[in-house]
Amino acid sequence: MPSRSECQWAALAFAAMFAAASGPAMSQPTEVRSLEALPVEVINESEPVLCAEKDNVSVAFSSPRVRSFRIEAAHPVYLSTLQRDSFAPDWTDCDMSGDPAYAPPVPPRRVTVYEEIDFWLVGLTFPTFWRPATATVRVGDRVEQGLHLVQLWMIRPMGGEEVLVVYPQDGYWRLRPKTPSDLGHTAFGSSFLIGPIEKEGRPIVRIKELVFDPATKTFTLAFERGGTATVQIVETDQNRHALHVTFDRPIEDRPFAMLRSMYVTAFNNDVAEIALREPGAKGWREESIMAFDRASATAIWLGRHTPSRHNTSSPDLFFSGFSETSQPRLRPNRAPPKP
Repeated sequence: MPSRSECQWAALAFAAMFAAASGPAMSQPTEVRSLEALPVEVINESEPVLCAEKDNVSVAFSSPRVRSFRIEAAHPVYLSTLQRDSFAPDWTDCDMSGDPAYAPPVPPRRVTVYEEIDFWLVGLTFPTFWRPATATVRVGDRVEQGLHLVQLWMIRPMGGEEVLVVYPQDGYWRLRPKTPSDLGHTAFGSSFLIGPIEKEGRPIVRIKELVFDPATKTFTLAFERGGTATVQIVETDQNRHALHVTFDRPIEDRPFAMLRSMYVTAFNNDVAEIALREPGAKGWREESIMAFDRASATAIWLGRHTPSRHNTSSPDLFFSGFSETSQPRLRPNRAPPKP
């Protein structure tokens, strides 16, 4: 556990992350407005578990007005203090025997779907998956069937690193920033869903087709329930990885996004705290993830202040910029004018 001085440093870094996260992305469109975001309903559907490999944390975001918002992954505030990292799964007290298993329509494989010098898209088909593989993946004229996992890799010195993954067959996404140059690589942790949330034993989004446009680094999702969304990569560096999400129309009858993660104990989790900016409040509301119930908020941070033994280096996630237009409402992050 960190010392008191480390905790003080972490609190300062935590505040700094919020300031950076609320500012405009370097590559955002010039027409993005810097305004107060719409409030969304944030409901905690989490439940306690003993198994660290089950996503027991579910935080849903709902609004009949939201068409766009921003998702950002940022390294945990304690990353520079880590002396060791943990990536290995923890199967203690886990029983997965009841999970369904479907064979894919094609043999297991790994295929490069698209590549350029500085980034490439890779697809994987597993021997089995918990849902049937019906969603297709398309880049230009190339169409791939039966992919369970799609990975976006970016170049780094002496190789590449995976910065984004999406599971087309159940709609789960994971995101992480580029790794600082003095580290080998960091872990993925919490995941999220984008689109009309449904329950099929666990929360899912049914995707009919996932299309990637390399020129704009944009994924377009066609949902089985109807409607579409775009997920554009707007900023990727060693501090943060940011996405702008835009729906063709608001999702009115169910959550439009959800954070999925795990929490067993304060020392064994992928997310431990939540902080929310509530409309009209003079400060941020902060609570333990398992104690939080619900709130109306214009920005939501979910992460950790202290290291966990599970996916220790995995990023925090920040949801903000909720807007009724096609562009997220981003708060300004600039110094005041000089007198």
